Amino acid sequence: QVQLVESGGGLVQAGGSLRLSCAASGRTLSSYAMGWFRQAPGKERQFVAIVSRSGFTRTYADSVQGRFTISRDDAKNTVYLQMNSLKPEDTAVYYCAANRLYTSSPGQYDYWGQGTQVTVSS
Repeated sequence: QVQLVESGGGLVQAGGSLRLSCAASGRTLSSYAMGWFRQAPGKERQFVAIVSRSGFTRTYADSVQGRFTISRDDAKNTVYLQMNSLKPEDTAVYYCAANRLYTSSPGQYDYWGQGTQVTVSS
């Protein structure tokens, strides 16, 4: 079992930045690809970014490409999502998730955190 806890969400003005963290316990994250997803009210959970187990491969949703950066520190058992140039449409609950496969499909992820709210004001 892997327990994931997100932190770092909050209220920020458009154009601002936030850094989300996802701390894991129970097992080392080095065995898992790690993804970030988000869900806005009334919408389906949406892929944001994923980093491979090695950390060398990363994939981003088109909507965040060039603004968000996913990274991992396996020594700290933590994954990060640096979000820059935030827009009101980035407002959502952000979740991290762990999976042994490199996939952007949320249905294939085994472990999820509880989520952290990000609100971007215009």
